[in-house]
Amino acid sequence: MDLKQILGDLNRESFITLLSKLIGESKFVQNNPPELTPEEDRVGKHVLDVLQPYSTSNGGEGPLIINHVSYVKGRGNIIVEYPGSDDQGRILSFVGCHMDVVTANPDDWDFDPFSLSIDGDKLRGRGTTDCLGHVALVTELMRRLGETKPKLRSSVVAVFIANEENSTIPGIGVDALVKDGLLNKLKQGPLYWIDTADKQPCVGTGGMISWTIKATGKLFHSGLAHKSTFLGFWHVASEGTNGEVLKELCELERGGGGKDRKQVAINPMELLMESLKEIQLQFYRDFPPHPKEQLYGFATPSTMKPTQWSYPGGGVNQIPGECTISGDVRLTPFYDINDVTKKLHAYIDDINANIEKLDSRGPVSKYVLPDENLRGKLTLSFGKAPMSGVACNLDSRGFHVLCNATKEVVGHVKPYSITGSLPLIRELQDEGFDVQTAGYGLMATYHAKNEYCLFSDMCLGFQVLVSIISQLENDG
Repeated sequence: MDLKQILGDLNRESFITLLSKLIGESKFVQNNPPELTPEEDRVGKHVLDVLQPYSTSNGGEGPLIINHVSYVKGRGNIIVEYPGSDDQGRILSFVGCHMDVVTANPDDWDFDPFSLSIDGDKLRGRGTTDCLGHVALVTELMRRLGETKPKLRSSVVAVFIANEENSTIPGIGVDALVKDGLLNKLKQGPLYWIDTADKQPCVGTGGMISWTIKATGKLFHSGLAHKSTFLGFWHVASEGTNGEVLKELCELERGGGGKDRKQVAINPMELLMESLKEIQLQFYRDFPPHPKEQLYGFATPSTMKPTQWSYPGGGVNQIPGECTISGDVRLTPFYDINDVTKKLHAYIDDINANIEKLDSRGPVSKYVLPDENLRGKLTLSFGKAPMSGVACNLDSRGFHVLCNATKEVVGHVKPYSITGSLPLIRELQDEGFDVQTAGYGLMATYHAKNEYCLFSDMCLGFQVLVSIISQLENDG
């Protein structure tokens, strides 16, 4: 019998029952340390409850081989294998279904994010699109394999992972599994990372570098553009002087007393605005649109942009002594992250060395005070470890199978790329895995409030995964 007939369609009742339990745990698997540390085993328990009846554990008949691997208490990963008969190691895998979620504030949502609600085709709650919906989907696929026991030459492996949403604490999820060699045999076949959206192959993602530039100037009153007589006027006025003295000081200011006026402030905001303009212009010269971006369907080239301003505080009439601007670089995978960080440092060093040449803003806008031996200064720092993008292998059998399955089930295939970032998959590719990515949630609700997915899309996703297995099974 044809494999597609054996496995059938996604069972609504069992899928919804499982997904309801998973979304019910979403409050406890929010990943934003140190405030919120997920307990992925709460999700994993429900996965294991579904699959254990078909496992070899505890003397069971199988056929599923299940390995629950924990590096931190309460934060396990689950590897599930449906073994094939081929002794040459034929294999395919579905990886990337993660059991943690991003945070959700119930006050901002139109419905409870931490319980599954159903509105027609919509399945609503935190994690329905990213990624508990996929956890339920792949669990149901492995359950059907365990129930029906089709004879396959290829082994089918599912890996449910911890700690995908926050990479500041390594050694918990797929990175640790790879380091320990627990996924090595997956290199012998395509690895499908099931954690994107919109039912089409995602063939490219962007790298990301978070950066902060701090400008140091000299704090001063914004109404005092120079020192000597004007400083004297301000001091005496502030002490409460008589009108004759004030009049005399004003005359001095308008006349000869102002001849030795000197710049006394370095405005770090002006310094930073002008510097950032130069840095961005140089970035776009050094990292222009790459020819391969069109082939992969990237909507945008590499970008560098500010996203946050901050300063220590003070009155509106006070030039601050420092200010900070932060942002990110989104880098298409055809450029190297390390090259960018080196270039950014070089841009900063060049501006600091030639700060006198930087454009200023008006006659009293300066970045150097020679009499005080002061110079404005920029310092650059980076946030969490930069993340590299990935360009999937468009020539691999795994990619062509995914495209064929998508066209067959969805009705059309249109691979796409984004400069959003997916953690971990570039590292897998660098380790020798043939990584392809797909997903069946909705990009419009990814990490958003009022997150939902469509049951009809998950049904299509189930059929795509079955088609992938079937096609690879028919390979010679």
